[in-house]
Amino acid sequence: MTTDLRICPICEATCGLTLTIEDGRVTGARGDAEDVFSAGFICPKGASFAELDGDPHRLTGPLVRRDGQLVEVSWTEAFDAVAEGLGAVLAEHGGKSVGVYVGNPNAHTVAGALYGSMVIKALGTRSVFSASTLDQMPKQVALGHLLGNPFAFAVPDLDRTEHLVIIGANPLVSNGSLATAPDFPGKLKALRKRGGKLTVIDPARTRTAALADWHLAPRPGTDAALLFAVVHVLFDEDLVAEDLGGIAAHVRGVDEVRTLAADFPPEAVAAYCDIAADDIRTLAREIAAARSAAVYGRMGTTTVEFGTVGSWLIEVINVLTGNLDRPGGVLFPLSATAAKPRPPRPGRGFATGRWHSRVSGHPEVASELPAAALAEEIDTPGDGQLKALITIAGNPVLSAPDGERLTRALAGLGFMISIDPYLNATTRHADVILPPPPPSQSPHYDFVLNNLAVRNNARYSPPVLPLDGRPDETEILARIALLIFGVGVHADPALPDEQVIRGALTKEVADPDSPVAGRDVDELIAMLAIGPGYERRLDMMLRLGPYGDGFGADPAGLTLQRLLDAPHGVDLGPPRPRLPEVLRTPSGQLELAPLPLVADTLRLREALDRRADGLLLIGRRQLRSNNSWMHLPGGTNRCTLQIHPDDAAELGLTDVAVVKGPGGELLIPVEVTDGIRPGVVSIPHGWAEANVNRLNDGSVLDPLSSTSVLNGIPVEVSAVDPVPSG
Repeated sequence: MTTDLRICPICEATCGLTLTIEDGRVTGARGDAEDVFSAGFICPKGASFAELDGDPHRLTGPLVRRDGQLVEVSWTEAFDAVAEGLGAVLAEHGGKSVGVYVGNPNAHTVAGALYGSMVIKALGTRSVFSASTLDQMPKQVALGHLLGNPFAFAVPDLDRTEHLVIIGANPLVSNGSLATAPDFPGKLKALRKRGGKLTVIDPARTRTAALADWHLAPRPGTDAALLFAVVHVLFDEDLVAEDLGGIAAHVRGVDEVRTLAADFPPEAVAAYCDIAADDIRTLAREIAAARSAAVYGRMGTTTVEFGTVGSWLIEVINVLTGNLDRPGGVLFPLSATAAKPRPPRPGRGFATGRWHSRVSGHPEVASELPAAALAEEIDTPGDGQLKALITIAGNPVLSAPDGERLTRALAGLGFMISIDPYLNATTRHADVILPPPPPSQSPHYDFVLNNLAVRNNARYSPPVLPLDGRPDETEILARIALLIFGVGVHADPALPDEQVIRGALTKEVADPDSPVAGRDVDELIAMLAIGPGYERRLDMMLRLGPYGDGFGADPAGLTLQRLLDAPHGVDLGPPRPRLPEVLRTPSGQLELAPLPLVADTLRLREALDRRADGLLLIGRRQLRSNNSWMHLPGGTNRCTLQIHPDDAAELGLTDVAVVKGPGGELLIPVEVTDGIRPGVVSIPHGWAEANVNRLNDGSVLDPLSSTSVLNGIPVEVSAVDPVPSG
């Protein structure tokens, strides 16, 4: 028996693990007490690493469809099938006829972070879909308009804030999202211990809400109006921070926001939100009065009708109270593989709608089309119809609305490739399934999630166990890219990496702000680590990054070798104020009142006069689940309809209910609980046996982000008629 270290790849907390290895397989996992980021914390998902790694349902070899059946073949045969099937589509219709769907797990892998984009670029396709338009895209759009960069996330400074306001999130269960923070429960307890306050705004009394000093339970989908009322109070009661906490010189649009907020006094939104006007005023006063405060929202604020407006207003409140870009408020992390900060200057800014979807004309957002449009782009004949699809660790049949239509569309698709370790509701339609190896045989570096970390760090996990005769996921994607580029699927898979490295360094040496300006490209390439292409690329990114050695310019700087010499990671300190470095707007300032957001406030004002009757559906997180790709047995990990006792009694619900929505209906066990407010029901996301998305026809999107509205959907609930006896 031996042990080895590993970063957990299952959720956004990225905890360090110590794995137990026996007879060439992982048999156990515990928290790594010396990990510089997680300090030994572990949750049930991380503790299950061995079971997930050795899951008997995981595919161990590729599958190819022959005579209508998926059969296991050799890897050579599988890549030949890819070359034949995808090659035929490319030859007849071109790369733009191929769609790509990227699932949530890609944020947790080296291959997903570095190689998926290579395939998309090779295709030249605009038909790119992902889980983003089922999750956080409104946040990205708001940040894009505010800062000029849709990926410049400001995260709550959990270790120093005095008042944390959580809206539509349950981090005690999710472990945090768009805020990479190991031991979120411990951080909330530490907040309380130092005399801080936790306020939670959520229609359900979640585990996080139960820990809060104050829990407000609004009607689902009304967060944007509630937040606008808070903004109104900040102006009305002269609570806006002097000099905006020191960033006023970098902000414009405050007066425009003041004018917009005049239409949202607490008294005007109270009935719509079902929150007392006095409570809204108290909330605004307490955020403004705190020595530091951080307002943090997640899926309950993004997957709703006004998701982008609500995401914008969260940042507006952080700005107006002087809490953006300050310790204890919300700060911009600085990843070790991010571009080295450049001198502040105007940028190109952010815009949506650079192209539109073929069928419904949905605007492009952050180079993606909405997941809800995937089916129609496949099943609607005409110029530009998708003829092939590549899915990378995604299960849109289960995780997107109207999965039945997508099921029918996939069945009629010309050719489909799935890079996925499981046969599931989506991949069963593929012509070729290429399963990546388990996590123990894969490298891990958090290219994506370190951009959201509450403390800057760098940690790398090489594969713990050797590959068992199969290609890793980086090679799978590299070979597909080689096919598309016309080199051939059996060419050297290291070629794409070397091409990327040479291209990146050629650009760097020509950049006067780069630490390697004017140097010889071949000299720099020779300095890179000897190893797989992904390690060489990581070494290059670390060396060029904000903490890097600059290829020898700073001998104390980061390199891959330094990470290998520090298996518990390298601590890079807490995020620091750096707003000017982040701004990419054409004005070079934070645009507090961007025109698209200002325009959508009219729609929000009109919504104040309507109120949906009946029950409203919301989702919920579960500690032993991770979206649609993992459900651990045990605990409270159950797929049930949660409903308030008063509503259950009125409807005569006991054991099983029928739930009907705009897209269909389902049968589901009933769980009566006073942990959810009257007028609201909750079903967890991602369960095949009672897929909540079966209720959703996908027709309602947040117009600014093209994100599916998944929360606040009107539904009808009724009892199942008992089976007659005899």
